[in-house]
Amino acid sequence: MTRKDLLAAGVTVGELKHRLGTGALIAVHRGVYRVGHRAPSVEARYLAAVLAGGEGALLTGRAAAHLTGLLKGPPPAPEVAAPRLRRIEGAAVRQYRTMDPLDTTVVRAIPATTVARTLTDLAAVLPAAELARACHEAGVRYRITPSDVEAVMTRRPRAAGSARLRSVIQDDVPVTLSKLERRFLDLLSAAGLPLPETNRVAGGRRVDCRWPDHCLTVELDSYRYHSSRHAWEQDRHREREARLRGDDFRRYTYGDVFDHPRLMLAELHLLFSPTRRN
Repeated sequence: MTRKDLLAAGVTVGELKHRLGTGALIAVHRGVYRVGHRAPSVEARYLAAVLAGGEGALLTGRAAAHLTGLLKGPPPAPEVAAPRLRRIEGAAVRQYRTMDPLDTTVVRAIPATTVARTLTDLAAVLPAAELARACHEAGVRYRITPSDVEAVMTRRPRAAGSARLRSVIQDDVPVTLSKLERRFLDLLSAAGLPLPETNRVAGGRRVDCRWPDHCLTVELDSYRYHSSRHAWEQDRHREREARLRGDDFRRYTYGDVFDHPRLMLAELHLLFSPTRRN
């Protein structure tokens, strides 16, 4: 909480000082306090930095991407965008002159940039492969489309990294996204089978693996991305669309790839055979 919040809630200056002395309030930044505990919390750390940035401050960059699940790994230091430049210990702060309300949201009670806006910020600091993985996560988790990202870039015509981001959302950057997919490609290489295009748009949707010259689409089903009713429905749509564009369609699970690859590879050998029936 902020000092302003506490005073507005009826806490007097004397009570505030007393609570600081007893540990009921713990000063984190100037005028920003944790309430009664020091338990590790990424959200508390990020919210404290945003509150310290003042009115209009937002979590942004890698920190916003971590909070929304676009980037994996240990939580990065807070990054804050604010109308006024302030020094916040342990946080990177940058000033903005204008921020379109369409680019702001609240994530787990923390004011932050939207997912699409966060991607445009990441474009300035991430290499293309990492940026492509973040864009994929945005599509899977939040159904963010290239049009959503383009809309933000239209509002930010001079943003650094725009060319890289456009290359990613236009599918010019090949990227391997998961352990399942990496294992599948390794098995294909070891078996001398042709490698597919991965995570490219076909028929308006991204598909895991496609061989346009062989008219074949393969989806790799991990429980993480295919366990919900919505994901199940989308899988059926992908299969129908593949057949409508004239592709054979196969679906392989984690067990097919890791536990029983022999059967899967035997089927793929037949599909790539020159004598394959159309």
